Amino acid sequence: MKTNRQKKILEIVNRFHVETQDDLIDRLMMEGYTVTQATVSRDIRELQLTKVLTGKGSYRYVAPKKEDMVAGLKFNAALVDSITSVEYAMNMIVIKTYPGLAQAVAAGVDNLSIAEVLGCVAGDDTIMIVTRNEASAKSISERIRVMMKAG
Repeated sequence: MKTNRQKKILEIVNRFHVETQDDLIDRLMMEGYTVTQATVSRDIRELQLTKVLTGKGSYRYVAPKKEDMVAGLKFNAALVDSITSVEYAMNMIVIKTYPGLAQAVAAGVDNLSIAEVLGCVAGDDTIMIVTRNEASAKSISERIRVMMKAG
């Protein structure tokens, strides 16, 4: 339900001039979604929607570009250097770190607020990330590997 609603929100902000959360709630209701302001606010944050100034002096919500979503997957150099391996299977990613560093790396993942990440659990040297689907797990894993090589 949340995934479908968030897909609908992206569709709405890409098709229409949505200035406020109330506008978005109204559009969602027209599409058959009953939502609260708190839910819409959370969805906006998770989807990383931003308000931009239009040529007419008003503001509207916009979704980040696909490239921005990938670029948003950043860690500081110390966190990237803490990772020893990254693997994925189905919709899960397993990240191995040096002993004692998994919590810090997991906190970095959580702070990214990636909409495709459903949750992240860390032990001493292992992190398990659950994603929405296998494509998301593959994409995020590949991006982390690229960052590891660049570091």
